[in-house]
Amino acid sequence: MKRWSTWLTVAAMSAGCQNGSKDDRPTRAQIRKTGPATMEVIPSAGQLPYCMLYTVSQKGVIRQLTLTRENRSIRCDSNKPIANTSFRVPTQEGKVKVYIFFSDDRIPAGPVAQQLYDLRGQERINAMDLRLPGRVYVETLDFVPEEGTAEMTGAVVGSHGEVTDSGPGSVSEKDLGATVLGDGGTTGVLPAASDQGN
Repeated sequence: MKRWSTWLTVAAMSAGCQNGSKDDRPTRAQIRKTGPATMEVIPSAGQLPYCMLYTVSQKGVIRQLTLTRENRSIRCDSNKPIANTSFRVPTQEGKVKVYIFFSDDRIPAGPVAQQLYDLRGQERINAMDLRLPGRVYVETLDFVPEEGTAEMTGAVVGSHGEVTDSGPGSVSEKDLGATVLGDGGTTGVLPAASDQGN
C-alpha cells in the first residue's frame, strides 16, 4: 500500500511540474509589431476590464504609455489594441520590458509607477510584488525597437501628370522625406504618425 501511495504522489508532482511551466500558461496579452519601432498591445480574451501599460528600457527609463487626464487605468477590451493605438519605443533606449497591469477596477497610476520605479532592478515583477487594491494581474512582454528606413511621401501630381509644388495640397521640397514619429524625449511615448489622426 505504501508503494502505491508513493507512486501516486510522484505522478501527481510530475504532472504539476509539467503543467506549471511558463511556456504552457496562456498569455494575458500579446504584442503586434506595427513598424520597426512601433507596437500595439492586445489583451487576450477573458482579462480583467481595466489596464495600464508601462515600458522599462535596458537603460532604466520607465515610460507610462496609457496617460489619461485622471491618471488612472483605462478600459481595455479583449482582442483590441490598448488605447486603440500604436506606441513608439525610442530606439536609443534599446530593448524594453512591457508591463501590462490588468485590474478589476480603475486604479491610480501614481502608486503603480512608484512601485515599478522601486522594483526596476528586479528581473520579473508580478502582482504579489505590488501593493494595489482589488485584483491585479501583471503580464510582462519584451519588445526590441529597430531603426527604420525613411518613409517617402512623394510629390503631388497635377491633373496633366506634372509634378506640382504650389497650389492647394502641394508639398514643398522640404516636406519630402521621412515622416517624423516623435522626438523620443522624456515626455512619454508618442502614438505612431499613422494613428495620430484617429
